[in-house]
Amino acid sequence: MRRTSPRRLLAATLLAASVLTPIATSPATPVHAAPAPTAGPHHGEDCSRDGLGPELTAKLDRTVEDAREQARVPGLVVGLWMHGKGCYVRATGVADKATGQPMFADTYVRIGSETKTFTVTALLELVDEGRVKLDDPIDRYIRGVPNGRNITLRHLAEMRSGLFPYTSDPDFIHDLYSRPKRAFNPWEVLSYGYRHKNIAKPGETFQYCNSNLVLLGLVIEKVTGRPLADVIHDRVVRPAGLRHTFLPEGAEFPEPHAHGYSDQTLTGATADTTDWNPSWAWAAGGMISNLRDLRRWAPVLATGELLSPETQAQRLRTLPTGFPGTTYGLGILKTNGWIGHNGSLPGYETVTVYLPERKATLVLILTTDSLVGGQEPSTLVARAITRLVTPDHVYAGGITPRQGASGK
Repeated sequence: MRRTSPRRLLAATLLAASVLTPIATSPATPVHAAPAPTAGPHHGEDCSRDGLGPELTAKLDRTVEDAREQARVPGLVVGLWMHGKGCYVRATGVADKATGQPMFADTYVRIGSETKTFTVTALLELVDEGRVKLDDPIDRYIRGVPNGRNITLRHLAEMRSGLFPYTSDPDFIHDLYSRPKRAFNPWEVLSYGYRHKNIAKPGETFQYCNSNLVLLGLVIEKVTGRPLADVIHDRVVRPAGLRHTFLPEGAEFPEPHAHGYSDQTLTGATADTTDWNPSWAWAAGGMISNLRDLRRWAPVLATGELLSPETQAQRLRTLPTGFPGTTYGLGILKTNGWIGHNGSLPGYETVTVYLPERKATLVLILTTDSLVGGQEPSTLVARAITRLVTPDHVYAGGITPRQGASGK
């Protein structure tokens, strides 16, 4: 079985997910009670067993199970909604390897770098209000950033700041994996990256880097005078009609939730990461959500429902990433027509994307981030599904911290 070192795994900035809670933040915004888990194959969306017709549904069942086994995913949830055709929602595998409890669709999940879509949306709302400008230097808001006079908020949001990713620092990797339940704060994680010289000039090259989003989270707090968790809830989550999505303060994880498994450990052995503290990722990857909310979020994000048309147009002006078929904008990616983001934290991966041409939404929830043949399991599953249902728009792949770090 493949062994990947923690340094390489994390090198890319978590998908990169991760978030920490800001210094002096208030308690996490309360969430509505979680729905009870369902034993059946579908989620409370009136998605019948043959929601996309018996023939396509049967093909999807086989494709999903084959992809889950190929990607070695303990538990998998797939949600697919296609305008005018119907929907498909399945939970397969196990939610807990120790007990064998079946996977369920109503699980809460750590969404990793999908958090970036929420953080940048909050920032772009401030742009629409004239409270910040994308071409403002970060030094105007946060002091001490290497080359901060020349790095703009736009550079940070589009992953072209040139800053060294703190998740690639060997000391950070050791400190995180030796005590995965410890809490970090934003200034602390940034300091790991500041020990290194910048890797490029601002705007010169794409480099996936969680440091960028942590800085944007601090900008949002500075401008609004409020904790980031509250800003995201009041300005993004609630207006989008989401009821089960929030940025936690620490390792809290509402029920029901499936267990997560990862080989991102110091020894390379697979561990149950369910209770690991994602505070190190904060504005870059620490949020929690569920299938119902992610289904709603996909079109809101892709169509710019919360932003002005001018700002959304800037957001979707994507640039090459070095990964074929995938480009990156302001906290958002495009992959062969699908718009959204993927997420990856130790133990969990997600994909939430929308295809405007078909008004189709795809949401994936996986309970592992362990690579298979050097590939993200979520990419393997998303490709298999889109190859079947949208063969002219096959998911090329998300941007992950590992890829971002290794340059692959």
